[in-house]
Amino acid sequence: MTGKDLLQALSRGKGVSGYEADLVPLLTEAFAPLVDQVKEDKLGNLIMLRRGRGTEPRKKIMLAAHMDEIGLVITGYETGGFLRFSNIGGIDDRVLLAQQVVVHGRKDLVGVIGAKPPHIQEPGEQDKSVKISDLFIDVGLDDETLRELVDIGDMATLAQQPVGLLNERFAGKAFDDRAGVVVMYLCLEILARLSHASDVYAVATVQEEVGIRGATVSTYGIVPDIGIALDVGHGDIPGVPAYDTLPLGKGSGIAIGPQVHPQIYDRLLKIAKQWGIPYGIEPATSPAGTDAYAIQITQQGIPTALISLPLRYMHTPVETLEWSDLEAAARLLAMFICSIDSEFVEGLRCF
Repeated sequence: MTGKDLLQALSRGKGVSGYEADLVPLLTEAFAPLVDQVKEDKLGNLIMLRRGRGTEPRKKIMLAAHMDEIGLVITGYETGGFLRFSNIGGIDDRVLLAQQVVVHGRKDLVGVIGAKPPHIQEPGEQDKSVKISDLFIDVGLDDETLRELVDIGDMATLAQQPVGLLNERFAGKAFDDRAGVVVMYLCLEILARLSHASDVYAVATVQEEVGIRGATVSTYGIVPDIGIALDVGHGDIPGVPAYDTLPLGKGSGIAIGPQVHPQIYDRLLKIAKQWGIPYGIEPATSPAGTDAYAIQITQQGIPTALISLPLRYMHTPVETLEWSDLEAAARLLAMFICSIDSEFVEGLRCF
């Protein structure tokens, strides 16, 4: 399987926060040739270990990218064969109307999200976006059959299929942050051809979108010497200041802020310049919102960094990225890992 194949397969897959298990077989099969051990912890994180060649006890480097996606949960029925729903994770109500979805009941049911047409709205309604409480899912069934196949609490996902755009760009759902999982895969492909002293833990974390829960427990179990979170940053779009975005096609963003250890940041910059790897700088003033925060504050504290992939239209069904940025991020991580020795890790104790 190529990295591009994996990216598109993951985008097509279902894995709303807390319900990521369907992705595990796909990831296990893809990563197995590149690692020495694959295991799943009690919360559902998939932990993949590639052992280093250093003298035991080897230093441990943890890479983390979340595999969960934002989605919908069925909350009720309406007469006429309609389903009411709410969100899991940060879905923007404005993107939901007229979307195609898959309701994951006793069997998968294709449906559409509808609302009152503008022709029969009350005065003033046409000037406002439709709230999620006024939307419903229509799968085409009568009330009785619908209740037999769909329970309150069943999940639904947006049915957008990944599409290839020009210049090796892709659009689809759940690239936040399954693109980060693909970067770990590409990184391990590179490491398979190189020598690294440290053990590398590539962790596909769960439940990031509802409170960075997977990274919290997996970091506690691994207790790495260095932790690097991989996530997405806002890509360049019209109307948004350049300093708030990362341009597509210019490499990944290296975050700087209170959740980033300055010596790891400096080493990442040095590696990028040494190997001619494109990158951007991402000022991140708040530590919350990514797995980096959970990694950093585990036990007595973990020296942490954050790598961000430029992504347009975050938390929509058409998240858009450029393939070269994933390759650049993977190369940066691989060369960083190969540069790490015990002396560098021991030096991280001094701020």
